[in-house]
Amino acid sequence: MSSTVGQLPDVDHSCAPPGPRHIPGEPGLWVLLFGDMMVFTVLFGVYLNRRAHDRELFAASQDALNRTYGAVNTIVLLTSSVLVVFAVRALRTQRLRHLCAPLTLAGVAVGTCFVVVKVIEYHEKITAGITPATNDFFMYYFVLTGLHLAHVVIGLAVLLALSRVARADDVSATRLAFFEGGACFWHMVDLLWIVIFPLL
Repeated sequence: MSSTVGQLPDVDHSCAPPGPRHIPGEPGLWVLLFGDMMVFTVLFGVYLNRRAHDRELFAASQDALNRTYGAVNTIVLLTSSVLVVFAVRALRTQRLRHLCAPLTLAGVAVGTCFVVVKVIEYHEKITAGITPATNDFFMYYFVLTGLHLAHVVIGLAVLLALSRVARADDVSATRLAFFEGGACFWHMVDLLWIVIFPLL
């Protein structure tokens, strides 16, 4: 079937032979993503350096954390990322395109659970008198997890915007690149948490 100018052809590529590798999103987006990851890398380095100077304090403080919350949030973000992967694949396939918006919204719903769990965890810590001023470990704990939580909230807003893109009747190459870029941001949020969880 022929396609209009600027619109992707309605072709199912699921059985197509391998072609040239496709880099999702726009090049400028990757500059943003790598820049963001570099900021976190610097923070991780500073944290590790400080921990090396006071291992006993950091180890004792880590024991005060609820690892179950961290494990649940890891599963939550991984599940949400998988749903977003399926959403991108649905958007690329004409016969599955109607599933893209529901899959994206499902990713938002699951991702929102991360925020709920993190708020509960923060509430427990603050109620117990644990704040960023408690010691160096908890200062880094609140900074790293708080900065990541801000990324989660931004990522959820991006996914909501993508769900509107997914409802469009036509999917142009520009729309697809926008959707892929937003999905990549969400995967970066997931990746950062996979590093933060065992680190803290």
